[in-house]
Amino acid sequence: MTTSPRGVQAPTSRRNGTGALTGLRVFTGRGLKHSFRDPESLLMAILLPVMLMLIFVFIFGESIAAGQGGDRSDYLAYVLPAVALTAAGFGASYTAVVVSNDMTTGFMNRLRTMPFPAVTVLLGHTAASMVRNLLATGVVLAIAFGLGFRTDAGVAELAGAVGLIALWILVITVVFAVLGMVAGSAEAASGYGFVLLFLPYLSSGFAPVETMPGWLQGFAGHQPMTPIIDASRALFSGRTPGDEWWIGLLWCGGFIVLAVWLAAVIFPRKVAR
Repeated sequence: MTTSPRGVQAPTSRRNGTGALTGLRVFTGRGLKHSFRDPESLLMAILLPVMLMLIFVFIFGESIAAGQGGDRSDYLAYVLPAVALTAAGFGASYTAVVVSNDMTTGFMNRLRTMPFPAVTVLLGHTAASMVRNLLATGVVLAIAFGLGFRTDAGVAELAGAVGLIALWILVITVVFAVLGMVAGSAEAASGYGFVLLFLPYLSSGFAPVETMPGWLQGFAGHQPMTPIIDASRALFSGRTPGDEWWIGLLWCGGFIVLAVWLAAVIFPRKVAR
């Protein structure tokens, strides 16, 4: 604390750094409150991946698994990582919308008079989105176990699979936050991110890459979702993930570095308008 000429003590939250921590806590809570006050968006973020899993397992699962010499439960184990990562995409798309609303309504600029950095709003949205997406992933995994998913994986393998999925949740959340920051409106932010939601379908998530047309195999085999899904699938089944593990980590690290760099370059200019 410092003392003014009249003996009144002035706050020093900017100087001692407590403002940033307080802002992160406040805006994380704000993001979670907004999420639970918008039950339709939260429900869709959970319901859509669950419906997707039910459709693929009970409508397509039998025929796809039969072609590979398995049954419906085998296909459930095969498709589970892709559904969990798809849930992360649907949940993170909400982040782009709320960040865009904060940027375009002038909310960020009003924070410039407060004793914490405006960037804590982005961090708060990211943390709140992580909580929402982990909740949706937990629901997807619980329903999968209810449908008969079983595994021989140990604690370490299961922790590795969930950890890799959680890392991708962080990646996709940060990417959508940046998209919301640069978009001119909430509708545009939602549209930009819609392209990313198709990545799981163009990967090894729902069908082996070698069964795809030749012109698509190159993309499907070398896009970021495929090594992450393959590594998670191997860990869920108790197998060694091989090279897919570190390739997936490299993709995740690259996306995070790029998104943080873009945020550091663009965010100050946006707020300073």
